[in-house]
Amino acid sequence: MKRLAKLGCLGLVAAVLLIAIGFTAFAWIQARRTPNGEPVYVALGSSFAAGAGLGPLQPGSPLLCARSARGYPEQLARIRGLPLVDMSCGGAVARHLLHGGQFFQGPQIRVIGPETRLVTITVGGNDVGYVGDLQMLAARRSNNLLGWLVRQLWNGPAKSDGRNFAQLGSELLATIRTIHLLAPDAKIVVVTYPAILPPGGTCPRLQLTPAEVDQMRGVGDQLAETTRVAAKQGGALLVDMHRLGAAHHACSTAPWTKGATDLLKAPFHPTLAGAKATADAISTALDHQQL
Repeated sequence: MKRLAKLGCLGLVAAVLLIAIGFTAFAWIQARRTPNGEPVYVALGSSFAAGAGLGPLQPGSPLLCARSARGYPEQLARIRGLPLVDMSCGGAVARHLLHGGQFFQGPQIRVIGPETRLVTITVGGNDVGYVGDLQMLAARRSNNLLGWLVRQLWNGPAKSDGRNFAQLGSELLATIRTIHLLAPDAKIVVVTYPAILPPGGTCPRLQLTPAEVDQMRGVGDQLAETTRVAAKQGGALLVDMHRLGAAHHACSTAPWTKGATDLLKAPFHPTLAGAKATADAISTALDHQQL
Protein backbone atom coordinates (compact mmCIF):
# COMPACT_ATOMS: atom_id res chain seq x y z
CA MET A 1 0.00 0.00 0.00
CA LYS A 2 2.81 2.42 0.86
CA ARG A 3 4.45 1.68 -2.47
CA LEU A 4 1.17 2.35 -4.28
CA ALA A 5 0.69 5.60 -2.36
CA LYS A 6 4.21 6.68 -3.23
CA LEU A 7 3.65 5.88 -6.90
CA GLY A 8 0.40 7.81 -6.77
CA CYS A 9 2.15 10.87 -5.33
CA LEU A 10 4.89 10.68 -7.94
CA GLY A 11 2.24 10.41 -10.65
CA LEU A 12 0.47 13.49 -9.34
CA VAL A 13 3.72 15.47 -9.23
CA ALA A 14 4.54 14.36 -12.77
CA ALA A 15 1.07 15.40 -13.97
CA VAL A 16 1.43 18.84 -12.36
CA LEU A 17 4.87 19.28 -13.95
CA LEU A 18 3.54 18.28 -17.35
CA ILE A 19 0.68 20.76 -17.04
CA ALA A 20 3.10 23.51 -16.00
CA ILE A 21 5.48 22.73 -18.85
CA GLY A 22 2.59 22.59 -21.31
CA PHE A 23 1.21 25.94 -20.14
CA THR A 24 4.66 27.53 -20.31
CA ALA A 25 5.19 26.22 -23.83
CA PHE A 26 1.75 27.48 -24.87
CA ALA A 27 2.45 30.93 -23.38
CA TRP A 28 5.85 31.06 -25.11
CA ILE A 29 4.44 30.13 -28.51
CA GLN A 30 1.65 32.69 -28.20
CA ALA A 31 4.06 35.38 -27.03
CA ARG A 32 6.21 34.96 -30.12
CA ARG A 33 3.32 36.15 -32.28
CA THR A 34 3.39 39.69 -33.56
CA PRO A 35 0.01 40.99 -34.72
CA ASN A 36 -0.35 41.22 -38.47
CA GLY A 37 -1.14 44.49 -40.13
CA GLU A 38 0.34 47.74 -41.31
CA PRO A 39 1.65 49.67 -38.27
CA VAL A 40 0.24 53.05 -39.25
CA TYR A 41 -1.37 53.24 -35.80
CA VAL A 42 0.34 51.34 -32.97
CA ALA A 43 -1.26 51.02 -29.53
CA LEU A 44 0.96 50.44 -26.49
CA GLY A 45 0.17 49.91 -22.85
CA SER A 46 -1.46 47.85 -20.13
CA SER A 47 -4.94 46.37 -19.69
CA PHE A 48 -6.44 49.87 -19.71
CA ALA A 49 -5.37 50.09 -23.35
CA ALA A 50 -6.03 46.41 -24.12
CA GLY A 51 -9.65 46.71 -22.98
CA ALA A 52 -9.65 43.94 -20.39
CA GLY A 53 -13.09 42.56 -19.71
CA LEU A 54 -14.78 44.36 -22.61
CA GLY A 55 -15.77 41.31 -24.61
CA PRO A 56 -14.37 39.20 -27.45
CA LEU A 57 -10.61 39.15 -27.89
CA GLN A 58 -8.89 40.37 -31.01
CA PRO A 59 -8.02 37.50 -33.38
CA GLY A 60 -4.51 36.27 -32.60
CA SER A 61 -4.28 38.06 -29.26
CA PRO A 62 -2.19 36.16 -26.70
CA LEU A 63 -4.71 34.96 -24.11
CA LEU A 64 -2.66 36.41 -21.26
CA CYS A 65 -2.73 39.86 -22.89
CA ALA A 66 -6.54 39.87 -23.28
CA ARG A 67 -6.65 42.44 -26.07
CA SER A 68 -10.31 43.16 -26.60
CA ALA A 69 -11.87 43.99 -29.96
CA ARG A 70 -13.76 46.70 -28.05
CA GLY A 71 -10.86 48.48 -26.35
CA TYR A 72 -10.21 52.11 -27.14
CA PRO A 73 -7.45 51.37 -29.73
CA GLU A 74 -9.86 49.33 -31.86
CA GLN A 75 -12.56 51.97 -31.52
CA LEU A 76 -10.13 54.78 -32.36
CA ALA A 77 -8.80 52.92 -35.41
CA ARG A 78 -12.34 52.63 -36.73
CA ILE A 79 -13.10 56.31 -36.08
CA ARG A 80 -9.91 57.48 -37.82
CA GLY A 81 -9.88 54.83 -40.54
CA LEU A 82 -6.34 53.79 -39.63
CA PRO A 83 -4.70 50.34 -39.88
CA LEU A 84 -3.95 49.25 -36.32
CA VAL A 85 -1.32 47.02 -34.76
CA ASP A 86 -2.33 46.66 -31.12
CA MET A 87 0.64 45.70 -28.92
CA SER A 88 -1.01 46.47 -25.56
CA CYS A 89 -1.08 43.71 -22.96
CA GLY A 90 -2.81 43.25 -19.63
CA GLY A 91 -0.35 43.39 -16.75
CA ALA A 92 2.25 45.43 -18.63
CA VAL A 93 4.47 47.91 -16.85
CA ALA A 94 6.28 50.80 -18.53
CA ARG A 95 9.55 48.94 -19.07
CA HIS A 96 7.75 46.27 -21.12
CA LEU A 97 7.00 48.87 -23.78
CA LEU A 98 10.66 49.62 -24.38
CA HIS A 99 12.46 46.49 -23.19
CA GLY A 100 9.96 43.60 -23.34
CA GLY A 101 10.08 40.65 -20.98
CA GLN A 102 6.37 40.22 -20.26
CA PHE A 103 5.04 36.68 -20.88
CA PHE A 104 8.16 35.95 -23.02
CA GLN A 105 7.30 38.88 -25.30
CA GLY A 106 9.65 41.35 -26.92
CA PRO A 107 9.29 45.14 -26.57
CA GLN A 108 5.87 46.48 -27.44
CA ILE A 109 7.49 49.17 -29.60
CA ARG A 110 9.12 46.59 -31.89
CA VAL A 111 6.59 47.13 -34.70
CA ILE A 112 7.00 50.92 -34.82
CA GLY A 113 8.83 52.27 -37.87
CA PRO A 114 9.04 55.22 -40.29
CA GLU A 115 5.58 54.40 -41.68
CA THR A 116 3.95 54.80 -38.27
CA ARG A 117 1.81 57.92 -38.00
CA LEU A 118 0.11 57.48 -34.62
CA VAL A 119 1.13 55.85 -31.33
CA THR A 120 -1.04 55.80 -28.21
CA ILE A 121 0.29 54.96 -24.75
CA THR A 122 -1.65 54.12 -21.59
CA VAL A 123 0.51 52.56 -18.89
CA GLY A 124 1.61 53.05 -15.30
CA GLY A 125 -1.06 51.61 -13.01
CA ASN A 126 0.82 48.34 -12.61
CA ASP A 127 4.12 50.13 -12.01
CA VAL A 128 2.79 51.80 -8.87
CA GLY A 129 0.32 49.14 -7.72
CA TYR A 130 -2.73 51.34 -8.24
CA VAL A 131 -5.39 49.03 -9.67
CA GLY A 132 -3.88 45.94 -8.07
CA ASP A 133 -4.23 47.45 -4.60
CA LEU A 134 -7.81 48.53 -5.32
CA GLN A 135 -8.63 44.96 -6.30
CA MET A 136 -6.95 43.51 -3.21
CA LEU A 137 -8.68 45.96 -0.87
CA ALA A 138 -12.06 44.96 -2.27
CA ALA A 139 -11.21 41.25 -2.44
CA ARG A 140 -10.30 40.98 1.22
CA ARG A 141 -13.92 41.74 2.10
CA SER A 142 -15.16 38.85 -0.02
CA ASN A 143 -16.61 35.84 1.79
CA ASN A 144 -14.92 33.32 -0.47
CA LEU A 145 -11.57 31.57 -0.86
CA LEU A 146 -10.01 34.57 -2.57
CA GLY A 147 -11.04 36.86 0.26
CA TRP A 148 -9.67 34.44 2.86
CA LEU A 149 -6.35 34.14 1.03
CA VAL A 150 -5.98 37.90 0.70
CA ARG A 151 -6.71 38.38 4.41
CA GLN A 152 -4.10 35.78 5.33
CA LEU A 153 -1.33 36.70 2.89
CA TRP A 154 -1.62 40.41 2.03
CA ASN A 155 -0.21 43.12 4.28
CA GLY A 156 -2.25 45.93 2.78
CA PRO A 157 -1.58 48.66 0.22
CA ALA A 158 1.86 50.19 -0.08
CA LYS A 159 2.54 53.61 1.36
CA SER A 160 2.90 56.50 -1.07
CA ASP A 161 6.67 56.61 -0.66
CA GLY A 162 6.81 52.90 -1.52
CA ARG A 163 5.41 53.46 -5.00
CA ASN A 164 8.10 54.25 -7.55
CA PHE A 165 6.59 57.15 -9.46
CA ALA A 166 10.03 58.49 -10.35
CA GLN A 167 11.00 55.31 -12.17
CA LEU A 168 7.66 55.27 -13.98
CA GLY A 169 8.24 58.82 -15.19
CA SER A 170 11.74 57.96 -16.43
CA GLU A 171 10.53 54.84 -18.27
CA LEU A 172 7.68 56.73 -19.92
CA LEU A 173 9.96 59.55 -21.03
CA ALA A 174 12.53 57.11 -22.44
CA THR A 175 9.79 55.32 -24.37
CA ILE A 176 8.43 58.54 -25.87
CA ARG A 177 11.90 59.66 -26.93
CA THR A 178 12.66 56.29 -28.52
CA ILE A 179 9.40 56.40 -30.49
CA HIS A 180 10.35 59.85 -31.81
CA LEU A 181 13.56 58.30 -33.20
CA LEU A 182 11.83 55.24 -34.67
CA ALA A 183 8.94 57.16 -36.23
CA PRO A 184 9.86 60.83 -36.72
CA ASP A 185 6.52 61.65 -38.38
CA ALA A 186 4.31 59.94 -35.81
CA LYS A 187 2.00 61.75 -33.44
CA ILE A 188 2.51 60.28 -29.96
CA VAL A 189 -0.54 60.45 -27.69
CA VAL A 190 -0.15 59.71 -23.98
CA VAL A 191 -3.44 58.89 -22.28
CA THR A 192 -3.86 59.01 -18.51
CA TYR A 193 -5.85 56.39 -16.64
CA PRO A 194 -9.49 57.49 -16.33
CA ALA A 195 -10.86 58.53 -12.97
CA ILE A 196 -11.93 55.51 -10.92
CA LEU A 197 -12.67 56.95 -7.49
CA PRO A 198 -15.11 59.73 -6.53
CA PRO A 199 -13.81 63.11 -5.30
CA GLY A 200 -15.09 62.27 -1.82
CA GLY A 201 -16.69 59.43 0.10
CA THR A 202 -17.36 55.97 -1.22
CA CYS A 203 -20.22 53.83 -2.57
CA PRO A 204 -21.27 50.14 -2.39
CA ARG A 205 -19.98 49.59 -5.91
CA LEU A 206 -16.40 50.09 -4.72
CA GLN A 207 -16.48 47.86 -1.61
CA LEU A 208 -13.96 50.26 -0.05
CA THR A 209 -14.09 52.39 3.09
CA PRO A 210 -13.89 56.21 2.84
CA ALA A 211 -10.36 56.06 4.30
CA GLU A 212 -9.27 53.52 1.69
CA VAL A 213 -10.75 55.63 -1.08
CA ASP A 214 -8.92 58.70 0.23
CA GLN A 215 -5.62 56.82 0.29
CA MET A 216 -5.99 55.32 -3.16
CA ARG A 217 -7.33 58.53 -4.69
CA GLY A 218 -3.98 60.08 -3.86
CA VAL A 219 -2.23 57.27 -5.75
CA GLY A 220 -4.47 57.82 -8.78
CA ASP A 221 -3.86 61.57 -8.71
CA GLN A 222 -0.08 61.11 -8.52
CA LEU A 223 -0.17 58.54 -11.32
CA ALA A 224 -1.99 61.02 -13.54
CA GLU A 225 0.44 63.83 -12.68
CA THR A 226 3.47 61.61 -13.38
CA THR A 227 1.98 60.77 -16.77
CA ARG A 228 1.29 64.43 -17.56
CA VAL A 229 4.85 65.45 -16.76
CA ALA A 230 6.39 62.69 -18.91
CA ALA A 231 4.15 63.59 -21.84
CA LYS A 232 5.10 67.27 -21.62
CA GLN A 233 8.82 66.57 -21.27
CA GLY A 234 8.73 64.12 -24.18
CA GLY A 235 6.81 66.40 -26.52
CA ALA A 236 3.81 64.08 -26.71
CA LEU A 237 0.15 65.03 -26.99
CA LEU A 238 -1.66 64.47 -23.69
CA VAL A 239 -5.25 63.23 -23.48
CA ASP A 240 -6.10 63.55 -19.81
CA MET A 241 -8.89 61.07 -19.12
CA HIS A 242 -8.28 61.48 -15.39
CA ARG A 243 -9.64 65.02 -15.69
CA LEU A 244 -12.06 64.47 -18.55
CA GLY A 245 -13.62 61.54 -16.70
CA ALA A 246 -13.76 63.19 -13.27
CA ALA A 247 -17.56 63.16 -13.29
CA HIS A 248 -17.69 59.60 -14.65
CA HIS A 249 -15.99 57.75 -11.79
CA ALA A 250 -17.16 54.28 -10.79
CA CYS A 251 -19.75 55.64 -8.32
CA SER A 252 -21.36 57.98 -10.85
CA THR A 253 -24.62 57.44 -12.73
CA ALA A 254 -22.73 57.23 -16.05
CA PRO A 255 -19.46 55.51 -15.09
CA TRP A 256 -16.50 55.22 -17.42
CA THR A 257 -14.83 52.81 -14.99
CA LYS A 258 -16.07 49.79 -13.05
CA GLY A 259 -16.16 49.21 -9.34
CA ALA A 260 -15.55 45.88 -7.63
CA THR A 261 -18.98 44.39 -8.32
CA ASP A 262 -17.51 41.43 -10.18
CA LEU A 263 -13.96 40.66 -9.10
CA LEU A 264 -13.61 38.12 -11.92
CA LYS A 265 -14.27 40.58 -14.76
CA ALA A 266 -11.55 43.25 -14.70
CA PRO A 267 -12.74 45.27 -11.69
CA PHE A 268 -11.71 48.94 -11.53
CA HIS A 269 -11.12 48.96 -15.31
CA PRO A 270 -12.82 51.01 -18.03
CA THR A 271 -16.38 50.25 -19.04
CA LEU A 272 -17.31 50.04 -22.70
CA ALA A 273 -18.60 53.59 -22.42
CA GLY A 274 -15.25 54.59 -20.94
CA ALA A 275 -13.34 53.01 -23.81
CA LYS A 276 -15.56 54.85 -26.30
CA ALA A 277 -15.11 58.13 -24.44
CA THR A 278 -11.34 57.64 -24.56
CA ALA A 279 -11.37 56.94 -28.30
CA ASP A 280 -13.56 59.98 -28.91
CA ALA A 281 -11.34 62.22 -26.79
CA ILE A 282 -8.20 61.12 -28.62
CA SER A 283 -9.87 61.61 -32.00
CA THR A 284 -10.96 65.13 -31.03
CA ALA A 285 -7.43 65.97 -29.87
CA LEU A 286 -6.03 64.66 -33.17
CA ASP A 287 -8.48 66.80 -35.12
CA HIS A 288 -7.01 69.84 -33.40
CA GLN A 289 -3.55 68.59 -34.38
CA GLN A 290 -4.70 67.98 -37.98
CA LEU A 291 -3.83 64.27 -38.07
